[in-house]
Formats: sequence, structure tokens, C-alpha cells
Amino acid sequence: MKRDLHQFQCPPQSRLSNHVSSSSSLPVSKDKMMMVKEEEDGGNMDDELLAVLGYKVRSSEMAEVALKLEQLETMMGNVQEDGLSQFATDTVHYNPSELCTWLDSMLSELNPSSDPILPSPEINNSFLTGASDYDLKVIPGNAIYRRSNQFAIDSSSSSSSNQTVNNQNKRLKPCSSPDSMITTNSTAPQIGTTVTTTATTTTAAAESTRAVILVDSQENGVRLVHALMACAEAIQNNNLTIAEALVKQIGFLAVSQAGAMRKVATYFAEALARRIYRLSPPQNQIDHSISDTLQMHFYETCPYLKFAHFTANQAILEAFEGKKRVHVIDFSMNQGLQWPALMQALAVREGGPPIFRLTGIGPPAADNSDHLHEVGCKLAQFAEAIHVEFEYRGFVANSLADLDASMLELRPSETEAVAVNSVFELHKLLGRPGGIEKVLSVVKQIKPVIFTVVEQESNHNGPVFLDRFTESLHYYSTLFDSLEGAPNSQDKVMSEVYLGKQICNLVACEGPDRVERHETLSQWGNRFGSSGFAPAHIGSDTFKLASMLLAHNNGGQGYRVEENNGCLMLGWHTRPLITTSAWKLSAAH
Repeated sequence: MKRDLHQFQCPPQSRLSNHVSSSSSLPVSKDKMMMVKEEEDGGNMDDELLAVLGYKVRSSEMAEVALKLEQLETMMGNVQEDGLSQFATDTVHYNPSELCTWLDSMLSELNPSSDPILPSPEINNSFLTGASDYDLKVIPGNAIYRRSNQFAIDSSSSSSSNQTVNNQNKRLKPCSSPDSMITTNSTAPQIGTTVTTTATTTTAAAESTRAVILVDSQENGVRLVHALMACAEAIQNNNLTIAEALVKQIGFLAVSQAGAMRKVATYFAEALARRIYRLSPPQNQIDHSISDTLQMHFYETCPYLKFAHFTANQAILEAFEGKKRVHVIDFSMNQGLQWPALMQALAVREGGPPIFRLTGIGPPAADNSDHLHEVGCKLAQFAEAIHVEFEYRGFVANSLADLDASMLELRPSETEAVAVNSVFELHKLLGRPGGIEKVLSVVKQIKPVIFTVVEQESNHNGPVFLDRFTESLHYYSTLFDSLEGAPNSQDKVMSEVYLGKQICNLVACEGPDRVERHETLSQWGNRFGSSGFAPAHIGSDTFKLASMLLAHNNGGQGYRVEENNGCLMLGWHTRPLITTSAWKLSAAH
């Protein structure tokens, strides 16, 4: 890669000063002054971008950096292979983001006898090393370093007649053998801390060591998180030029990561790009159908939905104790995965099973098929097999806010006990004015013995975009991290797509189109309390059973069940992710 060195012989400042001095005797035109100002503004924007991405260099110094890179390339072509082996053992490499310092150190190592190159002026690097507003930790994960992507210095011998040509055209080529490798030994850093990398070399006895040039994935992980946060902040400030440049860099930085960090960054980058270019994701019947299918894969991959169904069913089972006729109104029917387990528990209940009536509510199907009727037929066959008397009715509704209590054919409470169940549905009403109030009013008219609610344990419904983005980045990073332990399968891939669609809606959409408006248990408690509901504590037996089942099905690795004021939470390590709560009408109502 030959460069034209004459372009870099004079720094931009010198050219500008020469231009001004040579024309000082002439009046400076307004157009020229505007050109000079535009150049200065462009330089300031470039400096801001370089600082945000973690490169400690000014745009005005890039000519000097390019010249040093040319010198480094020439030296690396001239040095013999055994002269480079020190880079894997004895050499201390400075942070490559400090371009000038790093180039000086490399040049001095390759040519220690040469005159030292004067260091560049010190750059303000407080963005990376100082106190930071962004406290998100990088998710641990190995970088992707395929052997075919590793590069080593070409050390093949050549004749003396071709030595000069080889030195000029010497290039990096893929390392064809695993004799030499570099591994990183570091922990996930806190933003604003120093990242260290330990290099180790494995050398075959019969062959010489080859130095491998490798990028530190942990350093890129820190830079990736900063770029994500800076892009969101630029969008909030309506600085779309900076945001557009940053979102492109996020894609490049994400490639250096592996596992959860790479996946979650890719989904957030897509969502940010959609927001920048105003490309809203689809919200239609086909999308609802796809989400329904993806949720089934999510159910199979991880314990979150299974936990939600089990804990809600246990609360309903306790509320139905001794009742001869029971009726469940399900706001989240989908595939009906929750109800076979409850029907089995009712079938073996002491005193015999009750008459079980189920009302399922769901969105219309994309092909106008009676999807809810098909689900009901399957449940009816199952009920017949376990000898439970079963009644079913399905309601198609675009939104729960379209429901009315008179549509549900309610019977007197002395005759039939009613439970209302909602799993990951109520938060979708928060973007519709008066929607959640309307639904809670309908629930009050139903007068259920219990109202079970499962929601995500996070606040993604605040008024400030940057706050929502930060919270969602924490939340989904933890969720994706928890999926890494699941076996690789189609279910796992589809589960990641399922979560990615939520990220896209949460970040890219606004107004009624943004339906992923999750809130915390305390926020829901305030809503329910002001609407006439009181907590119905889930029993300690349910907590013990949920913990046992979780340990049995998942080995107890990473997942954690905890009790919070009569509600049950499932989390990954110390972070709660979903919450099951139960409610009943307060005494005043």
C-alpha cells in the first residue's frame, strides 16, 4: 500500500499559516473566511468523534500519524523474523488508542538506535479514564479470532536479488500454523478503568516463534459501550450527524466481540439506525403472528415464561381452592401454553376437579384464520384425556382496551369463581391514552377472586430517551447473557430474535407505535393501588416450589428466585428480570 508522502510533509496548521501570511497584504474575501471557519468546525467535529470512540489523537495530528505509520510499515518490512519475536514476550505495548505514543513505542522497538521521535502533545483523555456517567460493565466474552483471520509477519526467505522489491512490497499474510498464538487474560472492566492484557506465547520446539498482531477485545468492548451511549445522547440532542457516524462505528466495534456482547450491540445498533433514518419497524397482524411464534421458541429456550406460568398458576390454584366452578380470563392467550399444567393440577385436586371455563383473548391472525379456536380445540382434547369438564371461548381483539365486561358472559360470583391472568400484556397499554385505566376498570367489573400479573422488572417508560436507552441496555445485556448458557439451537436463535424485536420497538419507535413500555413492580403497585386493588401475597410454598423446579430444570446456574413483598422475581445473578404479582379488589371496593 504505497502512500503519497508529499501530502504529509506540511501539517495543516503550516499550510493555513502560510496562506494567511502570503495574503496578509491583500483584503481577505468573505468566502475565504467562511472556508477557513468551515475547516475549523469540521476539525472540531472530527476531534469529538475521535474522542468518543476512544482514540486519543486530534484530527490535526493525523498527518503526523500517517507518516509514522508509513515509517513503521517500512521498518517491519526490513526487520528479520527473529527480530520481531520479542513482541510476544518482552515488549511492553502501550494502549493502541493512544496512536502517537503507541507508534513511537513501536518505532523505538524496531529501531532503538534511531533518534527518538518527539511525542505529540498530550491529549485530554478524561472521556475514557476519568469519572464517567456510564457505569455499564462489558459482558465477559472471548473475542472472535479465527485462525484464518490471524496475521503474522511473512518470514519466508528470498533471494538477495529480490530483497529490495520484497522490502517495498512486504505484506501481512494469514498465519498458516498454530505454532504461535496470543491469548488475552483479563476480566470484564468497569467503564473508566484501565484495561490490561497479558500476552503468552506457545512455541513448538521444532519451529521458530511467529508474532501475531491481535486487537484487545476487552478494550473494544469498553469503546463499544461508550459509542452506544454517545450515539443515544447525540440522538436525544438531535445531533443526527454525530449519531450517524457513531452508529456506523458501533457495527465495526461489535464485530470484535463474541457472545452476548456482540448480539446485544448489533440489535441496539439496528434500532438506533432505524431511529436516525426514521425507519420504524412494522406493527401489523403479520408481525403479531411472528411474535407469537417467536415467543414459543423463547418458552423452550429459557425459564422465564415457564416461571411466569408456574407462579401464576399456583396463585390461581390456591384462589380456586374448594370452588366447584372456576373461570379463567386470559389476556395473553397466544398458544395456550400456560393452561395444561393448571388443568392437570385441578384434575388431581382433593374432592375432584371443578368445571373449568377458559376465555382466551388474543390479536387477529394474519391470514384471518380462527387461531384461538384451534388452540381451544387442542385444550379441549387435553381436558377430555384427563377427565376435566371444560368450556372454552375465544375473543379476537386488536387491544385489550377494546374489551367490555358485558362481552365475557360473566356469571354470579356465588356460582363461579373468576381469575384474570395477564403475562407480558399490560405494559402495551401504556402508550394508548386511557388504555390501562380502561382495562383495570373492566377487571374491577369482573370482580375476580385473584388477578395475576407478570411483567418485565425494568423501567422502560420514562420521558427521557437517554434514560430509557441506558436502562434497556442494562436490562437486555443481562437477558442475552443469561441465554448464553442455553444449548445452541433454532430455539435459541429465535429467542434472540424475539428479544431483538423488543429492543427495536423500544429504541426506534415513539408514540402509540412504542408498545414495549415496561415498568417496575413499584410502579405497577402504584397503578393498581390507585385503581382499587390490593396485593394478594403469593404463598411461600410457591416460592419454594419455583426455586426447586428452577434448580432441577436449569441446574441452578445463574438464575435466582427472590421474594419481594409477596411477589416473586426471577433474575440472572443479582438482577431481577421478571416479576409475578397477584392482586385482589380492596375492601373498599
